[in-house]
Amino acid sequence: MPLAAGQGAGNSFTTILFLLLLFGVVYFLMIRPQQKRRREAMNMQSQLGPGDQIVTIGGLHGTIVSIDDDVATLEVAPGVQVKFARQAIARTLPRQDAEESAAAADEAEAEPAAEEPVADDTVADTKKKD
Repeated sequence: MPLAAGQGAGNSFTTILFLLLLFGVVYFLMIRPQQKRRREAMNMQSQLGPGDQIVTIGGLHGTIVSIDDDVATLEVAPGVQVKFARQAIARTLPRQDAEESAAAADEAEAEPAAEEPVADDTVADTKKKD
């Protein structure tokens, strides 16, 4: 009988060791990276200011006009301002990319669109005549 009691104690130690190992793997593969991403997002959102080009979590691009504790006012088009929660800002765009895209938009507006050739609307008869 003492031999059977010793085997049960070893089995419970193995089970506890396995559970601790499983928790460690879950922590390093799932919990820790999520905490790191959250910290980076909080840091980015705390450094926002007027004039920053941003992208919201919904994919809307805009420029910050003003920012309060919880609300950021964005200009999405000339004269169109919308309010978003600060947490809804996913990322900021680099300054040089924002300037290049603004310059490209200005050039596109300055150049008149080339006229496209008008397609002939006549339909060719493709039926075989018997």
